[in-house]
Amino acid sequence: MNKVSFNAGLLQFLQQSPTPFHAVQTMQATLREAGFEILQEEDTWHLKPGGRYLVQRNGSSIIAFTLGQGDPADAGFRMSGAHTDSPCLKLKPNAVMPANPQTGGALQFAVEVYGGVLLAPWFDRDLSLAGRVEFRRSDGTLGSALLNWQRPLATVPSLAIHLDREANSNRTINAQKDLPPVLALQSSASEFDFSQWIIAALHEQQGIRDVDSILAHELYFYDTQAPAMVGLNEDFIASARLDNLLSCYVAQQALLASWQGQEQRQGQEQRQGQAGGFNLLVCNDHEEVGSNSACGAQGPFLRSVLARISAQLSTGTAAESVERMTRRSLFLSIDNAHGLHPNFADKHDNNHGPLLNQGPVIKVNANQRYATNSRTTALFKSLCEQAQVPVQSFVVRSDMGCGSTIGPVTAAGLGVETIDIGVPTYGMHSIRELAGSDDAWYLARVVARFYQS
Repeated sequence: MNKVSFNAGLLQFLQQSPTPFHAVQTMQATLREAGFEILQEEDTWHLKPGGRYLVQRNGSSIIAFTLGQGDPADAGFRMSGAHTDSPCLKLKPNAVMPANPQTGGALQFAVEVYGGVLLAPWFDRDLSLAGRVEFRRSDGTLGSALLNWQRPLATVPSLAIHLDREANSNRTINAQKDLPPVLALQSSASEFDFSQWIIAALHEQQGIRDVDSILAHELYFYDTQAPAMVGLNEDFIASARLDNLLSCYVAQQALLASWQGQEQRQGQEQRQGQAGGFNLLVCNDHEEVGSNSACGAQGPFLRSVLARISAQLSTGTAAESVERMTRRSLFLSIDNAHGLHPNFADKHDNNHGPLLNQGPVIKVNANQRYATNSRTTALFKSLCEQAQVPVQSFVVRSDMGCGSTIGPVTAAGLGVETIDIGVPTYGMHSIRELAGSDDAWYLARVVARFYQS
């Protein structure tokens, strides 16, 4: 695959994935088409050397892995990880706000802020809604389905400059008061029934007809503006959720690319008595809110999958086999980095401001906000050289705070050697972010090389 087709696939993936649930659904469909077998966590697994498998948890986190020949404790895994969630506005359980004659009686939905949202860009956008709903059928059984309205349903109108003369110099945003989107005017609002609206959507979008009642929902607003190539020479990719669906796509495509030659390599390794081809991708939910959940990176999902693989394919004792496998493994934590902003260059360390379209970034922090160390840095730089891809470094200014990723929590939870990497980005956590059109392609080549090493 060349860069043009790679980026076209990335734009399509971003468009199809307005929520973590849709991202996992899209990834699962792609992996299934490539021959990955779907496993259920509650079932007994029957894993075979040379097989390829996937498993998801909560519909919002996914692990895909390929198995080489031999004992994984002798080879270790090449693992990459990203996260499926992005900062946004999420509907509260009682979504419809009470009618208020003083506000004109408009129909508004109550929202809470998910993650570290850059709030200002959410105003005056054409917003739609997507996510998961739980319902009871007419026979009393429970059901679950994904919904995505796709068309503009709502907007958060700005207050005119005439009514707030300080808006450009002293503006604050109150998440409770200023953010509820407007969906309809008074005449429509008085007749609106939220549950019946969801039931109608289940019928129209999923063909589900026997819904008795809506029990719960996890619905998120998102910007309907489609992802696009931007710039005089299409230097940029502009989209919502680049942080971190771009990394999910990069890692998935690298895993699929590495599989193409894996059967040939496995045959050679088997003849030579070697082990290899043990590769894994994990995309966790809830990174933007701390990863502390059953399907987040601090939860047991990855550790559980590795233990089950070891139990079936390793010959030693369970505890020793897992430990040997982990110590021979390496983990790439892939998440976006802050690119050097041309209007705010002083927000970067002079020697560590990564540029867009100049290659992937190694992220370093002395206080372990990133899990990178000198050994993993050397290994990744070597991979970049082999893939003929430029590489950069990012360190936050010493007088500023630093964000984090799934890297440190995965490294601490598993004891696996880890490096934090990603592509440089403008406008991180905005409703529309900007990345270089070369960088995702660069990174995919390196990650594919990593899986083949």
